[in-house]
Amino acid sequence: MQFSRRKKLHTNPQTELYGYALQFYGQPPVENISLTEFETFAVERLKLLKTIENLGVSFVKQSDQYARKLEMESKNLNFPYRLDADDRKSQSGTSEYEKRRKDHISHFILRLAYCQTEDLRRWFIQQEVDLFRYRFNGLQPEQKLEFLHRNNLQYDTISIEEKKVLQDKLVSSSYAVSGITVEGQDFYKVPFQDALDLVRTRKVYLKAGYVYIPHQDIVTIVLNDFRTRLSKALALTARSLPAVHSDERLQPLLNHLSHAYVGQDYSIQKNVGKISLEQIDSLSGKSFPLCMRQLHQSLRENHHLRHGGRMQYGLFLKGIGLSLDQALQFWRSEFVRGKVDADKFDKAYAYGIRHMFGKEGKRADYTPYSCMKVILSNAPSQGDHHGCPFRHTDPELLKQKLQFYKVSPTGISQILELVKGMHYQLACQKYFELTHNIEDSNFSLSHPNQYFVESQRVLGGGKDIKREMDASQRSQENSAARGSTAAREAAANASQDVSANASQDVSANASQDVAEMEELDSFFTDA
Repeated sequence: MQFSRRKKLHTNPQTELYGYALQFYGQPPVENISLTEFETFAVERLKLLKTIENLGVSFVKQSDQYARKLEMESKNLNFPYRLDADDRKSQSGTSEYEKRRKDHISHFILRLAYCQTEDLRRWFIQQEVDLFRYRFNGLQPEQKLEFLHRNNLQYDTISIEEKKVLQDKLVSSSYAVSGITVEGQDFYKVPFQDALDLVRTRKVYLKAGYVYIPHQDIVTIVLNDFRTRLSKALALTARSLPAVHSDERLQPLLNHLSHAYVGQDYSIQKNVGKISLEQIDSLSGKSFPLCMRQLHQSLRENHHLRHGGRMQYGLFLKGIGLSLDQALQFWRSEFVRGKVDADKFDKAYAYGIRHMFGKEGKRADYTPYSCMKVILSNAPSQGDHHGCPFRHTDPELLKQKLQFYKVSPTGISQILELVKGMHYQLACQKYFELTHNIEDSNFSLSHPNQYFVESQRVLGGGKDIKREMDASQRSQENSAARGSTAAREAAANASQDVSANASQDVSANASQDVAEMEELDSFFTDA
């Protein structure tokens, strides 16, 4: 029975795609998959694409370090990484066929999630193009030629006679080409508009509207074609979204994927009692990410934050260790210094804070916002101070803010360059490195609370936060520290993909989470 099922799977016309090491993703998958597999594939490809984004800034693309790290991540996530591999099972038990199937299906799932806005499309295309470049460069010369022919990229090679006539021009205009190598390799005659990157960098010979490209540079043409195809495909996918969103199982899952955070969950149970109220001012200048630092500064100056700022900052403080009693004391003491008296605070704001800690309403344990949620949702308007400074602040104002925080001119230029390229999380990571005087942070930043934890690790030499408390509080401190350590160990053992325990009712759970967050939003809205 098992043998016949396997035989049926491999005779499916769909499987013809998986006989090749690389594809343009022109044919969508047609098989049925479970919701569990749907979510697992999507989350793991998202992890791969985020790794590509981080590596692209940390290393020179296609350098040995870049390739090694990307190969390692592909291997860990069971994506194709050895394009010359056969279909025998690896030590992990996953065959090359299964890896290619996962690669194909997961690409189309993320198309659905990342076609919704221009920013999402732009990010998705860039990471997919970088992944495609890495894989194409890993092909053997004969595999590259086979790929071109299979995808109807029938560019003409120039004749030997024409090559001899143009030899001097080809040698002087083409990188790493000499008189000897000209004779031994093919040159492709391509319309110049298909090779604008090579023309811009003056790496090819241009004549009468055509460029002459050596075989090793044909990757540029292939990438342009892939980018164009993917861009058109995303536009067509966006038109089909209403039909997809009519499926109540998929809509919340796809919306979640486009804002997905795939790292550690920073909830109150792991860090309760970790800091005191007296430490917040000091910690804000040393260990808060810029988004939380500006929220804290605004709260101290204006003695008030609008609901977006209270949610973002309140959940962050909850995540770093403020208990419910501490949070109520913190927000009450600050608000009563402004235009809110204690009675109004208790009536208008205290319930929302208790709700945030899971003590009211549905009693859900709300977790702090990830970088993706801060960047992509609820953009600040006039009078707001929440959001991501690298995403939502005018570059000139951001420059002034960084100067005020004593970031060096060179560092400011590096940050602004990353912001210009829309690498907002990497800009924040560069801010971390500059403010902590380290060259390499050795982590991929994806959460404000992760920033705080890593900062404390750097400043404390790997130790936890040192609380400054009276002798009468030391026993309580020791108890909290033991509880925090146990919780961190449990979190480390439990850290795994979002999809590990996914079930058929995952979309219902996602809908419930969305509803709960909307309910929390309503409690924070000003009257």
